[in-house]
Amino acid sequence: MSVALPGLAISTDQGQLTGQGLEGFYRAGRRVLSRCQVRIAGREPLAVQALTTAADRARFVGTLRASPGAGPDPDVVVERTRHADGTERITLHSAAPRPLRLPVEVALGTDLADLGAIASGRAGRELPASVHDSGLRWSCADGSASVTADPPPTDALASAGLLRWEFELPPGGTASVELRIRADGAGPVRAVGRSATSPLSPARATGDHLGVRALLHTSTEDLQALLLRDPAHPSDTHLAAGVPWRCGMAPAEALAAARMALPLGTRLAVGTLRTLARTQYPGPGSQSGMIPGPRRDAGAHLPPRCTGTEATLLFPVLLAEARRWGLPHRETEELLPTAERCLTWLRTAVGDGTYLCDPHPGGPVRCETQAHAHRAALLGADLLDACRRPGGAELRQWAQKLRTAFREDFWVEDRGGGRPAAARAPDGRLVSQLGAPAAHLLDTGLLGGGEQAPGLLDRVQTEQLARLLGSPALDSGWGLRGLGAKEAGYNPFGHRSGAVRVQETAVAVAGLAAAGYEKEAVSLLRGVLAAAESFGHRLPEMYAGEQRTDGSAPLPHPAACRPSATAAAAGVLLLTTLVGIRPDAPARTVTLRPVRSAPLGEIGLTGLRVAGAPFSVRVSRLGLAMVEEAADGLQLGA
Repeated sequence: MSVALPGLAISTDQGQLTGQGLEGFYRAGRRVLSRCQVRIAGREPLAVQALTTAADRARFVGTLRASPGAGPDPDVVVERTRHADGTERITLHSAAPRPLRLPVEVALGTDLADLGAIASGRAGRELPASVHDSGLRWSCADGSASVTADPPPTDALASAGLLRWEFELPPGGTASVELRIRADGAGPVRAVGRSATSPLSPARATGDHLGVRALLHTSTEDLQALLLRDPAHPSDTHLAAGVPWRCGMAPAEALAAARMALPLGTRLAVGTLRTLARTQYPGPGSQSGMIPGPRRDAGAHLPPRCTGTEATLLFPVLLAEARRWGLPHRETEELLPTAERCLTWLRTAVGDGTYLCDPHPGGPVRCETQAHAHRAALLGADLLDACRRPGGAELRQWAQKLRTAFREDFWVEDRGGGRPAAARAPDGRLVSQLGAPAAHLLDTGLLGGGEQAPGLLDRVQTEQLARLLGSPALDSGWGLRGLGAKEAGYNPFGHRSGAVRVQETAVAVAGLAAAGYEKEAVSLLRGVLAAAESFGHRLPEMYAGEQRTDGSAPLPHPAACRPSATAAAAGVLLLTTLVGIRPDAPARTVTLRPVRSAPLGEIGLTGLRVAGAPFSVRVSRLGLAMVEEAADGLQLGA
């Protein structure tokens, strides 16, 4: 799969586009070409290699025997370079001892189907083609598309969808054809991540562990490939949720990914915040101040949850932490009114109570939601104080009230030392199943001076949660299961009931490391790094929670997006957690809290951004951190 949104190309490792399944070139969610089959001298090349050479391109190599009586060795190599922007270059290399005359035929077709229709089996038949310019064109009620060729074909047969050439290759000679696939009325794909104005810094990793360089490189490439512009405000960029199923914005995931990607700069954060600020519900009513978002499956034991709640609580958190990483004061002030309305919604929704309840009547009080709300209150209060706005004291007071009640009301005592409940039902009954969402209790947020905000759990409860997250029931060896393997309803492929979700694993690793539980953090980290290697360092959003054994590999999830915004950003979070960067740009300090055991040996990160300037750091094999590049005047915190 090659991605440079809004362009996308999906194919098997055979290289030929046959029109089966999801195969094809896409533009903005519509398949503009479904079939592209190459024949040389009447035969298909034998596929020998398929490589993803970058997030937006793939290379396919095939061979064939073209010389009479040449024996078993191929003498023609066919190389196809496929770009997500809608171009494909087909190159023939001759190794024959004599000149070759090779007829080349490319069979093309499309249904111009929407991705959703294709996924649900409603794609329809191929459309009839017409000869157009130096290629073919297809039209339907929803639009049209064309393929042009350079050099122009010697023959074009619309009825069969064929373009033909005849090439003469001397010994050692080459010949090429370039196909350009376009949706009519749309210009060439200009991927945001490939432009000079990309919001992401090109960070690099080095170190003793061979996987760190590849993971950071692939993660940043995937983030670049998933970037989109707000059409009405093209200077504002944000991330699509993932490919191929979710090529648009998912508000909560866009905010979470931008937050994890803050080490690559604050430009993505500000573009995401601006885009979502324009969607905030105005006026009176219970939704006033909310960032809208769809409902999402919550697993076997809870009803679907409202991602709008999560997005509304993440908005002030991202703004507060972006300020710590170096978001300029002017942009902080610009976005502050939206954050204030999010915080006002929070206090209004809680009312005189203690907990933030599910917005749907009769819904549960979710543990994960309380963690998001508590973090939003504390970081929101910090933001309001820094910007000399009222309301901070009230938010801190409520957060203290929530902490006190939560430690009593949400803790399930058992013979194993207890566990946090997943939720409280309206009748007060505790939903006791343990899963990955509990990791959000450790994601407390960054305050000034490199300090982490306090969490909802006390010290003893935090230690017990760390033990549970590192137990075989939750740690699959490849990452953190969405639901413990011993819980009722566990399914290793369940979206929220057993599959490993990379984002939640990264949140657990970062939270455990920050709280000082390095053994559990390192075990989860090593598992994800091993899984990343199996997936060519392009992590999917989730994969099966099957237990890791000697010689095994993580099982892909058939419905997972890959690349995925949250999984790619999680790769950034995992590696920056190892060096423990805690910036406070307004105070001109940065604190380093590396993982002291240096589990991957020496690691160096360059090309990060802190306080608007390049930032590089290295951690030795002894776990000692050293800043190698930083903004002028930036001091190392205690």
